[in-house]
Amino acid sequence: MGVQCSTLIPCCVNSQVKASVVETADAENEDRSEVSDSPIFRVFTLEQLKNATSGFAAENIVSEHGEKAPNVVFKGKLESQMRIAVKRFNKNAWPDSRQFLEEARSVGQLRNQRLANLLGCCCEGDERLLVAEYMPNETLAKHLFHWEAQPMKWAMRLRVVLHLAQALEYCTSKGRALYHDLNAYRILFDEDGNPRLSSFGLMKNSRDGKSYSTNLAFTPPEYLRTGRVTPESVIYSFGTLLLDLLSGKHIPPSHALDLIRDRNLQMLTDSCLEGQFSDDDGTELVRLASRCLQYEPRERPNPKSLVAALTPLQKETEVPSHVLMGIPNSASFASLSPLGEACSRKDLTAIHAVLENLGYKDDEGVTNELSFHMWTDQMQDTLNCKKRGDVAFQQKDFRLALMCYTQFIDAGTMVSPTVYVRRSLCHLISDMPPEALNDAMQAQVISPVWHIASYLQSVALAGLGMENEAQAALKDGTTLESKWKGSSKQK
Repeated sequence: MGVQCSTLIPCCVNSQVKASVVETADAENEDRSEVSDSPIFRVFTLEQLKNATSGFAAENIVSEHGEKAPNVVFKGKLESQMRIAVKRFNKNAWPDSRQFLEEARSVGQLRNQRLANLLGCCCEGDERLLVAEYMPNETLAKHLFHWEAQPMKWAMRLRVVLHLAQALEYCTSKGRALYHDLNAYRILFDEDGNPRLSSFGLMKNSRDGKSYSTNLAFTPPEYLRTGRVTPESVIYSFGTLLLDLLSGKHIPPSHALDLIRDRNLQMLTDSCLEGQFSDDDGTELVRLASRCLQYEPRERPNPKSLVAALTPLQKETEVPSHVLMGIPNSASFASLSPLGEACSRKDLTAIHAVLENLGYKDDEGVTNELSFHMWTDQMQDTLNCKKRGDVAFQQKDFRLALMCYTQFIDAGTMVSPTVYVRRSLCHLISDMPPEALNDAMQAQVISPVWHIASYLQSVALAGLGMENEAQAALKDGTTLESKWKGSSKQK
């Protein structure tokens, strides 16, 4: 394969993997990975989900959950402060409300640490909505195909496929062997960087679309013949994911199998993995992918045998997922303030709520020396611009707020770090991270020790793909906030 074997940390199976091995070997313990602290399935009202998502606001859309139009996924927060993902179907989906409720309740009985579990649903009028655990660290597609800070490490890729196999094994043991359109967008990462399988794909297909994407090159051959999903079809899709993780690209199975037959495995291997695994490990993963992609469904392995094959391949099992992924985990959020946590998660809705609640308290002490002439001739118009911007900001009309705050800043009669960070957030919501960064930096010029300016810089830097710099700015914000609070207490 042309890949050199690197020196790896000894493969010590951690407690999680041990649990999965016991789970596979001992039928009596098959539910060991079930989670008991997740809320039980419930039926939500439409009003509750509107409140949780700020009226299904556009800025709360999270396309990274792998759902394509006309079905949209929103992030939200319940009154209990629990973060959720809400999938809203189009009007023509699930015309039979009873069938929708029964199917949702059935999937909602599943509870497993390898799933982004389904927490509830809503069925009012034409509305059909599903509610699941929110996964804040995006999708496998993002980390594998569109990475910014670092490519996914080999050890993490192996962990992804093992967790996925364990998720499928659990679902199969509970009578839910069918999964619709298994792909890299359906694998999400939780707050600790652990991969989980979206529960949305467990719902039986409705009128909203096909069970597989329109790209026929990745569709199981039997589905093309019959139009039906079988457990073996899911295994075929698992094989395409193995190829994704090995190559770092979305290679059509037929092309990949040609490369395998020609023993041209180097063309199949992600160049970013150079030196991270041995020939034997690579060959074993290729062999497993080939088995999953067999034309005859009966020749493909089942989830249980996938778990058995993948468990011995695991590397660096004692290293937490968030370390392998290079992202902060839930423990690192514990010491953060609500604003710091929101910025670390790039949660623009939460940042807006904090800034709105803060108002202009932190502008106290910023001097604005104005002549009497400037006060009488210019000040009132300038203040009116700010007031209009504040009203628009409160009402989440960020385009109008951006325009009004710009007029206030351009007038040059007053300086306000708060206006700059508010405009910075407006730029972020408008997908303009360079402008957001400039505003956050300008706020820090005006108020050098103001922690909020550093926090907004971290979000803007993350938006520019500068993850290391973003983490440094977040750390600066945490340090400054601690000092800020200390000085406030002394006063």
